[in-house]
Amino acid sequence: MDLFERQDENKDRPLADRMRPGKLAEYVGQSHLLGQGCLLRSLIEDGRLFSLIFWGPPGSGKTTLARLISKETTSYFVSFSAVLSGVKEIRAVVEEAKTQLSHHQRKTILFVDEIHRFNKSQQDAFLPHVESGLITLIGATTENPSFEVIAPLLSRTRVLLLKPFSEEELSIIITRALSNKEKGLGMLGIEMEREALMHLIRCADGDARAALNSLEAAVSLQLSTEKAEKRITASAVEEAIQKKGLLYDKAGEEHYNLISAFHKSLRGSDPDAALYWMARMLEAGEDPLYIARRMVRFASEDVGNADPQALHITIAAMQAFQFLGLPEGELALAQAAVYLAAAPKSNALYAAYGNIKETIRQTGYLPVPLHIRNAPTRLMRDLDYGKGYKYAHDFDDAYTPQEYLPETLRKQSYYRPTARGFEKIIKERMAYWQKIRDSVKKGPKKEVPEDREDLPAV
Repeated sequence: MDLFERQDENKDRPLADRMRPGKLAEYVGQSHLLGQGCLLRSLIEDGRLFSLIFWGPPGSGKTTLARLISKETTSYFVSFSAVLSGVKEIRAVVEEAKTQLSHHQRKTILFVDEIHRFNKSQQDAFLPHVESGLITLIGATTENPSFEVIAPLLSRTRVLLLKPFSEEELSIIITRALSNKEKGLGMLGIEMEREALMHLIRCADGDARAALNSLEAAVSLQLSTEKAEKRITASAVEEAIQKKGLLYDKAGEEHYNLISAFHKSLRGSDPDAALYWMARMLEAGEDPLYIARRMVRFASEDVGNADPQALHITIAAMQAFQFLGLPEGELALAQAAVYLAAAPKSNALYAAYGNIKETIRQTGYLPVPLHIRNAPTRLMRDLDYGKGYKYAHDFDDAYTPQEYLPETLRKQSYYRPTARGFEKIIKERMAYWQKIRDSVKKGPKKEVPEDREDLPAV
């Protein structure tokens, strides 16, 4: 049987297009918008639609969702290309919307794919009709609307963020395509090995369209062989999408093995190994933002104040990836990984915070000393709130000895900086302040040490 041999008139349409759900109940994913009681579902059920912009990655179901909304609300649906159409076409849509409303009592939903490609004059042309409610605009974009959509139009719409499909959701979508006899591949009786399914899902990276296109290619390739077996293997999927499957399971042992190897390579100051393990994870389909989050954590946990720039650089790398996506954004992550591996290391901050939390568990919530309490009212001042507080800027070097911890903890020391990187400066400053405190304890006349040195510069 030919792969595309069907009895309906749409047999030549791509599998991804044929498998679009016909009703909202069939839609998989975006539960944060479509779950029971969630915003979008409530609006659809109540028929109270307003203009929307769907912002999400490719293959996250933006077009499908717009069509389903139109169908569920019995609206007149117009699909508009931001690339191929101009102001003239917009005027034609507006006139048709007036006709639909006056003659058929139907609202018009205008779906604009890639709305970020509209120029200012095109976007301006929508404004009065969106504002009047003649047109319900649903825009779709993979770019941040804050930068690509003019402010007046943006203020008249609600931006909804669509997420990539999860592995579980992609599995449902692919399984449906394999079993559906009317629109999918069910008439072929094709089965799929689990390893092949997981490789297909990982390579799709949350993109349902890519997953279905790859499935269609793999089935076509499998049926074109001499044996024409009805079972899709991992090798068939690899051949179809030209990407070899790597041993990796996002939810299993290998996931934790690789992230552990990555983290330990960073901590061990080995840029080569860090890059290798990061690339292994990315090539196997790991969520790049998961890796970015781990590096942000590492910047504070293992580098800390030994190099305060580490946190800035990892945050910048994460934002750069969000802006660029794959594959361009990988280099930003690689840059951050090399910087972290080469940075001076200190876990002093991590240890200090852990000790603080343990102290709180043991001592409970101790009262704030009176002299550093806020005193906005006369009653509080009468109760000695803020009494005796010394304003640091009134003293040399903006420092004077003063107790800030609860009384039972005043002899405790939690943060112990190392002599590495910037923490060396912090350590010198803390030692200088300690000298001042020690000298004050020895006698009231000495406010600073006799051997006072210049405060270490930052």
